[in-house]
Amino acid sequence: MIKKLAKSVREFKTPSILTSVFVILEVILEVLIPYFTADLINSVYASNMSGIIKTGILLVLMALIALSFGLLSGVFCAKASSGFAKNLRKDMFYKIQDFSFYNIDKFSATSLVTRLTTDVNFVQMAYQMIIRVAIRSPLMLVFSLVMTFTINVKLGLIFLIAGPILLGGLILVFKKVHPTFIKVIKEYDDLNNVVQENVRGARVVKAYVRGEHEIEKFGKTSNLIYKDYSKARKLLALNSPLMQFTVYTCMILVCFIGARLIVMSGGTELTTGQLTTMFTYTMQILMSLMMFSMVIVNIAISRASAERIIEILDEVPNISSPENAITNVKNGEINFENVSFSYNQDISKLCLKDVNLHIKSGQTIGILGGTGSSKSTLISLIPRLYDATMGKVSVGGVDVKQYDIKALRDAVSVVLQKNVLFSGTIKENLKWGNENATDKEIEHACKLACADEFIQRFPDKYDTHIEQGGTNVSGGQKQRLCIARALLKKPKILILDDSTSAVDTKTDAMIRKSFKEEIPNTTKIIIAQRVASVMDADKIVILEGGKILATGTHKELLKSCEVYKEIYTSQTNKGGKK
Repeated sequence: MIKKLAKSVREFKTPSILTSVFVILEVILEVLIPYFTADLINSVYASNMSGIIKTGILLVLMALIALSFGLLSGVFCAKASSGFAKNLRKDMFYKIQDFSFYNIDKFSATSLVTRLTTDVNFVQMAYQMIIRVAIRSPLMLVFSLVMTFTINVKLGLIFLIAGPILLGGLILVFKKVHPTFIKVIKEYDDLNNVVQENVRGARVVKAYVRGEHEIEKFGKTSNLIYKDYSKARKLLALNSPLMQFTVYTCMILVCFIGARLIVMSGGTELTTGQLTTMFTYTMQILMSLMMFSMVIVNIAISRASAERIIEILDEVPNISSPENAITNVKNGEINFENVSFSYNQDISKLCLKDVNLHIKSGQTIGILGGTGSSKSTLISLIPRLYDATMGKVSVGGVDVKQYDIKALRDAVSVVLQKNVLFSGTIKENLKWGNENATDKEIEHACKLACADEFIQRFPDKYDTHIEQGGTNVSGGQKQRLCIARALLKKPKILILDDSTSAVDTKTDAMIRKSFKEEIPNTTKIIIAQRVASVMDADKIVILEGGKILATGTHKELLKSCEVYKEIYTSQTNKGGKK
């Protein structure tokens, strides 16, 4: 795990190393300062003025240099840890961009957001502690112990016994706390999900006056995090009494044994200055253990987060480009051969079953079916948003799995059921279809999608700002902008997944007419609820329960398919009544 996370350090290796170097130098000076302080105290007792001045100047210089090293280690530590977090977020985000819908469904959107934010922050704090405090505390502990033994072996043995007892207690607390923090991090996912649902569905919440219900739901999730986090913190709070008990026990033993040594040896085995220095080393040793306990706490918190981050970095996208991938899509011919599909790859839970369908390049295909008949699932297999569980999907006479993914998706434009616009101008949103599109090309695509008419009514026209999610345009306007964006790709296959549902029938007819006249060589697949939207199609496909019930033209289906006939009569004659 550490090895994989360390790959994200990259260009911040030098600041990380310099942090540790300056910490080591700072620790060495801080350990030497008490040693020379003993000489200063002894010089004061001996009234040795030259010794006092000489040692005093040396101590001031050492203190200033140690302070400089401490500042430098802090600066480099901040740069290294923030840079590491930046790279880690970037690596995760780039990896997520390669995920298929299957991979994203596996983690959920809210969980991915938590991992990119909260989890990375925890790991960043841990890294900051590791390159600075985790270096400082063990070195301070070892160096101080060595110095205590150089002063007096008997007093040094006190710390040699107390240290492992304290360390063992801290490790025991860490093991108890870790599972609770794993639970808390997962609860953050639930909290984000509640907030996201509430913000996205704000209009529905207000329309149904469900504010109190949403507050209660948020409160339950928030309280759950509070309880579990408090439980973990209570366990970690055991560090403090354990530390204090060890500190005061060591201080008492140093006072008692040190005083006896001075009195019994007459100052030959231990001087007053050395005893004073031993108190300083006592605090340094025990403070280093306290700092080490802080490192353990941060690692306990961040370990769960690190494991979740590694899950993202280790996830293998189940859809990728093959070696020697084909980069040219010849035409818009589509072929489904015995295609079956399951979202969880379980053949006992198939959404699509034994689909066989041939679409010639340039044809207009209409797809009708009830809710849950897998219309959207079917078209998702064409640009490899998902891969067929069984069977074969071909585009341009080539299995889609043999194409370079970018080349395939550039040849297929999909206007999805859920229309998404991003914050920015109308022009910036449209250029998602073709970032090099000219103003003339943008305007032409918008005219085909019947979007130019309402854009021209805006004061800033194509430079009009779109709010996040397109909240400042209507549903029909949003659909037409998304269609224009898809047309700018100049695709060989254009898929409209119920993309004119919010558009009036007149505009819908105008869009279909412009498609027929302007892009006759593009294969057009129209998923619709209205028969009027697909009546003029070269072929209409009726889906029911994930299977193709019937195919044919409007006239053929009126004669041969009862389901189609029922849909048609209900929409045109209001259930057959004239």
